[in-house]
Amino acid sequence: LDAVFRDENGQSVRLGEFFGQRPVLLNFVYFKCPGLCTQALNDLSRTLNGLSESAGEQFDVITISFDPSEGPELARDKKASYLRGYRRPTAAAGWHFLTGPADSVDRVTQAAGFRYRWDPVNKVFAHATAILVVTPGGKIARYFYGVEAPPTDVHNAILAAGGGSI
Repeated sequence: LDAVFRDENGQSVRLGEFFGQRPVLLNFVYFKCPGLCTQALNDLSRTLNGLSESAGEQFDVITISFDPSEGPELARDKKASYLRGYRRPTAAAGWHFLTGPADSVDRVTQAAGFRYRWDPVNKVFAHATAILVVTPGGKIARYFYGVEAPPTDVHNAILAAGGGSI
């Protein structure tokens, strides 16, 4: 939680600043991904829209780019794009798009058990996708692997994580 990133506005933030009050949905993407990451973000957006809870009220969402060459301007563009589809009053304050240096990215992805590697032949990252539900204290409570996370299951995971259940 002490890893330092830049938010979509270019401000330096410590990951732990987003924890303490509510559960967090955490996912790893890279913003220039030609395929899976867009699909994963689209599904996350559909899942969020299917919840009775709202980001910024009952939970927060943190989307971290695992490509250290990406910067806040890409994060800002992605956030704007996804906020257009997730029209909740607290969405802008509750969904954070972060970029950061390789050491911060490596520390957080390793702690989360998220693996990826650069494919020099195809010039893309090879990676899986998941949504992690994290307790307010920063403990991983549940993983949703793949691109589909049913809103009912995510709802239940948010409630459980909010109570500290892992």
